[in-house]
Order: sequence, then C-alpha cells, then structure tokens
Amino acid sequence: MSDKTMTADEAVSRLASGMTLGIGGWGSRRKPMALVRALLRSGITDLTVVSYGGPDVGMLAAAGRIRKLVAPFATLDSIPLEPHFRAARERGAFELTEIDEAMFMWGLRAATHRLPFLPVRAGIGSDVMRVNPGLRTVTSPYDDGETFVAMPALRLDAAFVHVNRADRGGNGQYLGPDPYFDDLFCEAADTAYVSCERIVDTAELTKEAPPQTLLVGRHVVTGVIEAPNGAHFTSCAPDYGRDEAFQKTYAAMPWEDFAERFLSGDESAYRSAVRAWEKEGS
Repeated sequence: MSDKTMTADEAVSRLASGMTLGIGGWGSRRKPMALVRALLRSGITDLTVVSYGGPDVGMLAAAGRIRKLVAPFATLDSIPLEPHFRAARERGAFELTEIDEAMFMWGLRAATHRLPFLPVRAGIGSDVMRVNPGLRTVTSPYDDGETFVAMPALRLDAAFVHVNRADRGGNGQYLGPDPYFDDLFCEAADTAYVSCERIVDTAELTKEAPPQTLLVGRHVVTGVIEAPNGAHFTSCAPDYGRDEAFQKTYAAMPWEDFAERFLSGDESAYRSAVRAWEKEGS
C-alpha cells in the first residue's frame, strides 16, 4: 500500500485555476477548512465549487475565487444564511446553480457511476426547473409513464473532504453521526484529498470503531493530509464541536479584517491567531 501523505499546500499545488472542486461536509459541520485555508493562500481562482455550502463557500466567495457555485444552500447552521456568501451573491460575484438537496446527492451519485444523469423525483413541482432552465426531464419508458428530473452528473476535477482518522494509504474513517456524502465527493472526483484529525496505522481504524465507519476507500484517494483541528471552526464530532463564538466573530467581521487577522499566514499562524483571539475574550 503506497504512502499518500502530503501537506495541505502540496495538495493545493496539484490544483489549477478553472477546475471544478467538490468540498465535503455539510453546512458548518466537518468541513475541510485547513485545505480551504491552503487554497486561499494559493493563487488559484475561477473555480466551479460544488458543495453543501458552509464557511468553505463563504470564504472562497468573499475572496473572489468562485466563478460558479453549485449548491443546495450555504449555511452556518446556527446562523441560517452564510453572510459572506450572501454578500458576494448580492453583488453578483459568481454564477449560482441552486438545486434541491436530493438532486445534489443524485448528481454526485451519477458521477460516481460515470453516468450522464440519474432520474429523480426531487424538484418536480417546485421552482427548481424555472430557476435552472438548463435542466431537463425524462419520462419512464415503462407503463407508469412517470416524469422525472434528469439530474446531470456532478463530475469533479478534485475533491476535498475531512474525516476523523485515516491511514497513510488513504482509507478514511468518520466517527461522528453522519457521513455527509463525503464518500460520494471522493468517488465523483478525478482526484481526492482527504484531511484528517489523525493518521493512524491501518489496523487501528477498526479498533476504535466498527468497519462500517470506514467511509472512504484508498482506491479513490490521491492524497492524505494530517490536519489536527483541521475542520475548525466547524464541528468534527466526536473530536470537537463547532466553535460557536469564533463562528459569530467570522460572521460579523468584515471579510478584509478577518482575512488579514486570521488568514494572512500559514496554518500554524492561523492557530496562533485563534489562540490570541481566545485570550482576548477570556
């Protein structure tokens, strides 16, 4: 089994402007924020971002890195609408394809099976067809004759996901309550980069939790990045919860001020800036 470990910056160096990037997690939960921060340190731009959106979308939108966003929402969970996403959207900073959550999942699943589309009932009877005039419907060839939305595959050039544990070969394990479709993001992508709280020996993966927690298989993983606290300020249960106080600061602070204070250096500098911020509030 080959060793696929690398740094976040090394993973980002394999990307290029104009790519379609899928980002795992859900809202403000288990987002691969260390990888997102590394991406913000790069010059990569003009991205098509595919995400169940949270602060990953907010930061990339605020920094002007997104050309097109494909998402069912952009939320911080405890703050219903991601404020930096909203500001960027209101000034028309990027193109938006907004689809139903189930349609989004079905688009990922079609990509994993290398199909051009999959039929889905979600979206029928809603405005999703009106706001996405490029979507098509298909009629069942059987006696029922039912009409479905033909959800196109969400093929990805690359994917970022964050899990609790991984081995050096790329097997990734989640220990929290929800997989958040991270396996589909990896399988839908040409290359997938998995950050984790801790790299462990392969045998350790099934000592801590049952085999069904092995969410991501090494055959779909290009690189593994050990990133302790790498989902901050989103949650990574059971290792840690969402940093609600810091999230409120992120949401309320002008983007330029937040970026200068917390994102002007590397990941170590980010952690130091967060610690300094915590001391100010203690």
